[in-house]
Amino acid sequence: MCSHEPRCPVADSADRESARLLAHRPEQGWSLLCNGVVIFDDTGEILPGGQIIPPHRPTPATAVAA
Repeated sequence: MCSHEPRCPVADSADRESARLLAHRPEQGWSLLCNGVVIFDDTGEILPGGQIIPPHRPTPATAVAA
């Protein structure tokens, strides 16, 4: 899909989320990246082959009771 230079990371690479945006639909909660990955506002993803990556947003720090 990527036709610009430098090329975006491929969909199965660890840095796939750094690809350029092709479409952004904030009202629907998703974006399409240049490498074919669909990312969702909850940080879940769908790769071009159909593999689902579950949400992986950071968890809040746990408060330690003194």
